[in-house]
Amino acid sequence: MTPQPNPQAGAAVKAADRAHVFHSWSAQELIDPLAVAGAEGSYFWDYDGGRYLDFTSGLVYTNIGYQHPKVVAAIQEQAATLTTFAPAFAIEARSEAARLIAERTPGDLDKIFFTNGGADAVEHATRMARLHTGRPKVMSAYRSYHGGTQQAINLTGDPRRWASDSATAGVVHFWAPFLYRSRFYAETEAQECERALEHLETTIAFEGPGTIAAIVLETVPGTAGIMVPPPGYLAGVREICDKYGIVFVLDEVMAGFGRTGEWFAADLFDVVPDLMTFAKGVNSGYVPLGGVAISGAIADTFGKRPYPGGLTYSGHPLACAAAVATINVMAEEGVVENARTLGTTVVEPALRALAERHPSIGEVRGVGMFWALELVRNRETREPLVPYNAAGEANAAMGAFGAAAKQQGLWPFINMNRTHVVPPLNVSEAELKEGLAALDAALSVADEYTS
Repeated sequence: MTPQPNPQAGAAVKAADRAHVFHSWSAQELIDPLAVAGAEGSYFWDYDGGRYLDFTSGLVYTNIGYQHPKVVAAIQEQAATLTTFAPAFAIEARSEAARLIAERTPGDLDKIFFTNGGADAVEHATRMARLHTGRPKVMSAYRSYHGGTQQAINLTGDPRRWASDSATAGVVHFWAPFLYRSRFYAETEAQECERALEHLETTIAFEGPGTIAAIVLETVPGTAGIMVPPPGYLAGVREICDKYGIVFVLDEVMAGFGRTGEWFAADLFDVVPDLMTFAKGVNSGYVPLGGVAISGAIADTFGKRPYPGGLTYSGHPLACAAAVATINVMAEEGVVENARTLGTTVVEPALRALAERHPSIGEVRGVGMFWALELVRNRETREPLVPYNAAGEANAAMGAFGAAAKQQGLWPFINMNRTHVVPPLNVSEAELKEGLAALDAALSVADEYTS
């Protein structure tokens, strides 16, 4: 679709937004949100006719792009048939969505509890773990993100937690493996894995194994930097959880539904958690939906004992119809395979070539259609391009890089010292190359801040 400029309409949308919309994660008077007129496939556009290739997939959720006609039609058909219904009833869209999800989850994660999104999925997963074990504490990693609600934000291991961390949420943080900025003085992936597992088990010993209900990990951490765990790490965590009777929770809100080139990232590591959270890509974000996939043992805990939790819109018909259509589209169109193939044949080689040309790139890492460039001021010292949690003038280098990308028609996903490459999974090879060329040009601006 060719965007038709309409600046007057855009100005009205922007004025209403600035007058009435309270934006998340923002100082309200310091932001200037773009007024979006429309979107289709891998692109969106503004009211001035500016068109952007979306290398953010919304917020890593439009896995099949914007306005896929089959998903739009499924939502319309469901709305005409049964727009909404309470979660205590069995309805076709909800049952079919649960069946299709359970078909794809690893192991015996065959029961699906539906939520409205990823954060409340994490809330309910930790509640289930505590009730199942009778233990109070939950462990999670630094360099992680699990959502903005109370338990989820306390589980989060980055600065977004700080303002809400009451130190009363029963959360214990630990260091997960990340060789590029190792906390364990490791020199190889094998050393990093071994030392990270030793650190985790030592932390458990000093916290008291009998007090820990769950360990919650992003299978592949997302906004914290797309740090693919080394071989053996997740299997090692699984063994530690089994040893101490701890529930193993994998957060696949970002990594799930094809993002890594597999239906779930857990399949990359041949590991089965006890609980797995999902959202985002389950229906490409077309209607809010998330959930928890539950193992047989934990489901049995609530066989004759009521589970004390629920949501008014759990398994909402419109959201579930969108999920059914999305999963079917992904299967019919080979979307997961496309993510795997293009990630291997186009994205990885192109990003590694960029790293050869740009001194601002410290590391390239990722899998499937889930990649990050770690930006640095100095490759030798690995000094970050901007300080940790930088804002204002201290964040000027990343701000200039982001502005340069947008001038090239590329909408980047930037978090601290990283730019992520997370386009829709059904992006074409030509679109990918267009975006990577724009990224190449924008990185020249980041290079100006290196030493």
